[in-house]
Amino acid sequence: CSSVERVYVDKSVEEDFQKKVIEYASKYTVGNGMEKETKVGPMVSVMQREKVAGQVESAVKEGAKLVFQSEYPKDTPNFFPVTVLAGVSQDLSIQKDETFGPVVVLSTFDGTEDEAARLANDSEYGLASYVYTTDMDKGVRLGRRIKSGQVGINCYAYNYAHVNCPWVGHKSSGFGYHSGIDGFRQFSVPKSIVRRPEE
Repeated sequence: CSSVERVYVDKSVEEDFQKKVIEYASKYTVGNGMEKETKVGPMVSVMQREKVAGQVESAVKEGAKLVFQSEYPKDTPNFFPVTVLAGVSQDLSIQKDETFGPVVVLSTFDGTEDEAARLANDSEYGLASYVYTTDMDKGVRLGRRIKSGQVGINCYAYNYAHVNCPWVGHKSSGFGYHSGIDGFRQFSVPKSIVRRPEE
């Protein structure tokens, strides 16, 4: 649910960043989840695998570049390769829909906070977002502007969030939340007991 699906990278570092993503993605082995070297197991169902395959095929037909796909077992229908798409324009459906598969989409932006916030918020979903920057003040400013329940600054928020932080989705990313005081209140019903003061 909170995995990274869309990545907006500053245009000035696009080429180097894409190379690093491909290098990183190539280390992910798709296979039997019981085998030690496997990092990506089978999809939950054939139907989900076909949905993800359709999203990738549509994106490529609509102009995205397929820059990497891993090897994967072809003896069963539930596996899907680790996939990296680049040059993906904001109007493509893969930018709007949740993928729920081993796919990452790379797009560029002009390097400004305004453009980063606009693109990050251009989705009906808002569970988790991540900002990576060498300027922590800028990261925090941008994090405040992103309409998302969790924003990790230079980290995957779920790994580092304090137990008091509620896990919450914005927009179409669910109703209610859990964890933290606010989350615990979701699982309780308040009650008032009132008595007349003694005369």
